[in-house]
Amino acid sequence: MSDMPYSIEVLEQNTAEWEAFVADAPDATFFHRAGWKQVIEQSFGHRCYFLQARRDGRLQAVLPLVHVKSRLFANALISTPFCVYGGAVAKEQAAAEALYQHACTLADRLGVEYLESRERRPRHEDWPRKDLYYTFARTIADNDEDNLKAIPRKQRAVVRKALKSGLDWRLDTATDTLYSLYLYNMRSLGTPPVARNYLDCLKSVFGDDCEILTVIGDGEPQASVLSFYFRDQVLPYYSGAGPNARDHKANDYLYWALMSHAAARGVKWFDFGRSKRDTGPYHFKRHWGFEPEPLPYEYYLAGIDEMPDLSPNNPKYALFIKAWQKLPLPLTRMIGPWLARDLG
Repeated sequence: MSDMPYSIEVLEQNTAEWEAFVADAPDATFFHRAGWKQVIEQSFGHRCYFLQARRDGRLQAVLPLVHVKSRLFANALISTPFCVYGGAVAKEQAAAEALYQHACTLADRLGVEYLESRERRPRHEDWPRKDLYYTFARTIADNDEDNLKAIPRKQRAVVRKALKSGLDWRLDTATDTLYSLYLYNMRSLGTPPVARNYLDCLKSVFGDDCEILTVIGDGEPQASVLSFYFRDQVLPYYSGAGPNARDHKANDYLYWALMSHAAARGVKWFDFGRSKRDTGPYHFKRHWGFEPEPLPYEYYLAGIDEMPDLSPNNPKYALFIKAWQKLPLPLTRMIGPWLARDLG
């Protein structure tokens, strides 16, 4: 690093400067916020290396990194686990390059199998790149009429029907309702759930920028979603739906209610999050008028020769998924978080 005009340091206690930097950086996302360091360390116990590059004492770039070390899955350095987006945010390209160089050195020193950077745009032409995930986002209007018109005709008819079905919605301050519906969803998908205390930590750390909207039908919660707010953006992130949600069209109502509520909050950009290519959620988002944008997750391979594949699409997990779908819900709640903490 002697030929670089940057000093590299790890974020410790003073997060205000990092937060201000991210708030002003055009390419930054909610997942670059300093609060993720506290959330991940407290909820999962993973060691965080939130790197900062300075020139002449001034912050020029940041790169959040987390060391996820698992006996069952992988030993990796990730930017950023449990998040859709990651990678460096920089005022100067050279500062970003300095951070990536430091990150590769750190990966080698820690003895990890790989460094994964969850980029929004291709950055390293010489790094292997995965094309499994796509993100969906577009602008929204400040009124319901225009937002409804922006939904393709077939899905718009579904939303109109949901609006006439007697459903209502509320904002929840606690995570209990969301978590119950989320557990049911995750078992259906055959995927281990995160622990409820992680969702509680998100609410505690991010405050009003982390909001839960729940749909009510027949006097019972039918669907719920925890969303992140960042600048003029909203991103629905953790969601759940009960066994009667499909009959009530609760999921369609849920995302319409969120869109309407977010627009009233002044949101201009609706980020529908990532989905795996050609899956049900992928096509659901397309039906809402959102076009897929590939997410170029990039890898520096430190201790392995091929890119890792921890996706549920990997055939070697098929038997595990089928078995998980048959487990009692209380058992998935008990052992699921122990597995999920290392999946990231």
